[in-house]
Amino acid sequence: MVQHVLRIVPALALMLSIGTSQVRAAGDAANGRILAQRWCAACHVVSNEQRQASEAAPPFASVARRPGFDADKLAFFLLEPHPKMPSMGLTRREAADLAAYIATLGKAD
Repeated sequence: MVQHVLRIVPALALMLSIGTSQVRAAGDAANGRILAQRWCAACHVVSNEQRQASEAAPPFASVARRPGFDADKLAFFLLEPHPKMPSMGLTRREAADLAAYIATLGKAD
């Protein structure tokens, strides 16, 4: 019985790690850019080419450069409605894509 359990544990751990990696797969930054331009550019500066937006909303590049920035946490944040932001009804994939795009702006100079 113990040997049977010892054989199952590694297989179970492998299955869990595969499932977790699929959930936390990196978003598509190119699609995130399209979403940002569609949903966010009215309030946020979403790219280096954009010159103007609301002063009340931080530019995406400054969001990405904040200490402790985490794209996964941002994606989760985007899924929840917030008083200062409209409900965009993003899917999990769209939120991950948008967060991945924002993360690229933190690396740009």
